[in-house]
Amino acid sequence: MPASVCPASWDEVADAALAGLPLSRETCLSILRSPDDALLELLAATFRVRRTYFGRQVQLYYLQNAKSGLCPEDCGYCSQSKLSTAPIQKYNWMNAEKLLEGARRAKASQARTYCIVASGRGPSDREVEHVAGVVERIKDELGLHICCCLGLLEPQQAQRLADAGVDRINHNLNTSRRYYDDICSTHTYQDRLDTLRVASEAGMELCCGLIAGMGETDEDVADVVMELQHLNVESIPVNFLHAIDGTPLETVHVLNPRYCLKVLCLLRLAHPSKEIRIAGGREVHLRSMQAMGLYAANSLFVSDYLTTKGQTASEDFRMIEDLGFEIVTTVQESTAGVVMTNTSCSHPETEAT
Repeated sequence: MPASVCPASWDEVADAALAGLPLSRETCLSILRSPDDALLELLAATFRVRRTYFGRQVQLYYLQNAKSGLCPEDCGYCSQSKLSTAPIQKYNWMNAEKLLEGARRAKASQARTYCIVASGRGPSDREVEHVAGVVERIKDELGLHICCCLGLLEPQQAQRLADAGVDRINHNLNTSRRYYDDICSTHTYQDRLDTLRVASEAGMELCCGLIAGMGETDEDVADVVMELQHLNVESIPVNFLHAIDGTPLETVHVLNPRYCLKVLCLLRLAHPSKEIRIAGGREVHLRSMQAMGLYAANSLFVSDYLTTKGQTASEDFRMIEDLGFEIVTTVQESTAGVVMTNTSCSHPETEAT
């Protein structure tokens, strides 16, 4: 790895981000390769950007694995892929009532967004209709913000989801175009870009992020971060590889908490006004430094992930409260373009049982 580098001042990088100037590839690499001794200065500068757009507020997401395993794709990081021998639950689509129960748990956990996720290459038209019907009921009963992650989408499927009230489609790029074939061979990087395009054309917001720690280079991380700058994404989940036994990447353990924080800082500085979410692997890789991630990110998944357990909701509430931050459940845009929020601040004891 090249020697550690650091610009003359992280505050200068933050000033440039606040002025709307895109980060250069060289600056992206300098953040990732910055010395650990400069981490607090980097976090302080990054927090100035985060505070400008989001104050001390945190949005929570709740994930529902609506269809588990049974996937024909060969993504090397995934416990649900056809290559995985991980001992996970495998089941076909949850019925409407179970998906509604998940939405109610999301509401009770103070989540603003309910994420409906399904394994597989992409949904059938019948599966899209099932999701659309459930979303319409969730909107009527709970008014939650809805994000769906269903795999590759056709234009008519994306339009049906949008018409039903789906606010956002998640489809992660995961890594750079150069490295993509190293982690998946059954679909392409371009396939993912095409799904993002049809989702956007249908009028839905884009949620698109990456997975750090799969054996990629710093250059790959920089390249996917810069690609995201061109896609007008609203939300960027930052995953850290949880190397699950039984997956092709089970032996890959290259991350430490300090590097993970640098990745989060890079995403905030590259995307000042976008929602940056600490996603899968935060408990495994940030460990005792999880709270520091919120000086860059403004969003978390609460409770569990697709096939792995997460920190409990009460621990997340306590962490947010200890920081002096507050949970938000609704978001509005001001006329100036700065995100303004209505807040709902609760104590750990309010966790749903």
